[in-house]
Parts: sequence; structure tokens; C-alpha cells
Amino acid sequence: MSDATKREANCDVLVVGGGVIGLTTAVVLAERGRRVRLWTRDPVERTTSAVAGALWWPYRIEPMESARAWALRSLEVYEELAERPEVTGVRMVEGVMGGTLPEELDAWTDGRLADARLATAEEYPQGVGLWLRLPLIDMSTHLPWLRQRLVAAGGVVEEREVKDLHEPEAPVVVNCAGLGARDLVPDASVRPVRGQLVVVENPGIRTWMVSDTAGGEPAYFFPQPGRLILGGTAEEDTWSLDPDPAVAEAIVRRCAALRPEIGGAPVLEHRVGLRPARDEVRLESEQLTEGRLLVHNYGHGGAGITVVWGCAEQAASLATT
Repeated sequence: MSDATKREANCDVLVVGGGVIGLTTAVVLAERGRRVRLWTRDPVERTTSAVAGALWWPYRIEPMESARAWALRSLEVYEELAERPEVTGVRMVEGVMGGTLPEELDAWTDGRLADARLATAEEYPQGVGLWLRLPLIDMSTHLPWLRQRLVAAGGVVEEREVKDLHEPEAPVVVNCAGLGARDLVPDASVRPVRGQLVVVENPGIRTWMVSDTAGGEPAYFFPQPGRLILGGTAEEDTWSLDPDPAVAEAIVRRCAALRPEIGGAPVLEHRVGLRPARDEVRLESEQLTEGRLLVHNYGHGGAGITVVWGCAEQAASLATT
């Protein structure tokens, strides 16, 4: 038996994928007393999750009824984590969700966001929008904190690429590979939705905003510590990770139309991430050979942050039954 195989055998669950879905799932399992190893192709700071603007909102995710339950559970967790923002990276921040009516919000939040109200014309001159207080996560703090929490619970993180989900010898494997599931499962229904962001110096903006332009292109900005994240794009079936200068200019222009001071803000960084989209989240288990179990937890599209804790707890329950 190789050293790697011995290590795999010396765990109850092996989680594949080091983004926010994999890390959180591993944390839940480890804190339930399971011996957990996590394999990640890239350091957690270089996963797709690290690129996210990371506002809690059910963006491009199905099935909505399940997503609603996962999202509300995640909201509960984030509200607790927001009590220590400097440690967890989670803050409750006010802002405007354009194009959303109160009845649309109530349909999936069940009144949990009781302080939501229609935005005033001064707050949102573009039309109808909701003023909300939502979790906004600084991923540069949150992902390392999750890794530290996993290790503190006895988990082990290894940078290792997986070519086949049948490869690990662990009794339970949890597939949180995101877009990688397209080849690993394989599952051709998993596809990229490319998102490009521009990071600028914050000119003093403390609230977030999400809007659509007249052409239907998204425009949003999220204040994070020391910076302002501008977005964005939603390019389906596009694989390029190279920032497009013309797209970046258009993003800044759309956001400056919402808040003019953004137009003169110095650019700090360009980011591109590929959202792991699927018609529906796949959260289920299947039997492998020799009594081993494979649990799938992928296909969260642009809402991984929003549903992560609810999905992680359900995946952990599947992994321990």
C-alpha cells in the first residue's frame, strides 16, 4: 500500500474540491466528528470562490424550492458569523437590489428579511428596487478562515489533483469539484458562466447595488475592505480566464452610471471566474464498488455562497448515513 493510499484509508471522508462548497462541507463533516481529508487542485486562495463578489442572493440556481431552504439556513449561519467580521470576513451590509419587488422577495425568504423596503428615488433613481441588509463576504478572509476552522477540527488539506472520482480509497468521497465535475463525473450538463470583475479603490461607497442596464447587462458594486468590486458579466459556455480590456471598460462605465465617483477610481485588479452552472444543483449519493459511497454536491452556478451551509449540512448527512 502506497503512502498516499494509507493516508486515504486513514480517514472517514475525502472531500474533492477546495472552493467554498468543498471547504464548508469538510468543516461540517469534521465538526460532526468525522476524520476528513480535503483534496484541492489549487490553494483555496486561487479557487473560483476567491474571485466571487460574494453577496448572499439566489443568483442562477435551481431547484428554487431546495435553494430556498439551503439559502435560509446559510443566512442563519452568516448572521452569526457577522458578529466577528474581522475574523470570518462576513458582514451584514445594506444596499439596493434593483428590479425586485417585495412580493418576489417574500416568495422565497418567508419574511426572514423583515427590514426590507422599497428603495427611494434618491437611493435608486433607475426605477424599482429593494433596500436590503444582506451578508456580504470578503472571500480573501473567509476562505482562509474556513481552512483554519477545518484544520482546527482535525481535518487535513492537501493540494492534489484528482483525475477520477473512483481513484480515492476512502470509504466516502464527497464531490465538490464545481466546474471540474464536468470531466470528473463526467457530467456534460455542467458548464461555465464566465464572470469578469474590476477591483478599484473605494471612493467612499459603503453600500452595495445590483442593477440591470437598458440592454440587460448586469451592473453591480460591492464594498469590500480596502476596495470596491465592480461587475460584471454572465457569459455562458465561455472558458477564457483572461480579462478583456473592453469588457472591463464597459463594467466601469455601467457602474459609474450608478455612482459617478466610481468613474475616477484607480483600478487595482482585474478578475475572471467561471461559475459552475447546471440546470439543477446535484446533491445526492451513489454507491461505488466495495461498499464505498460517493456524494455529489456541485452545480451551484452563481449562488454557491448563498446556499453553501444548507448544502454542506445536507451533503454531510448523506455522507454519514
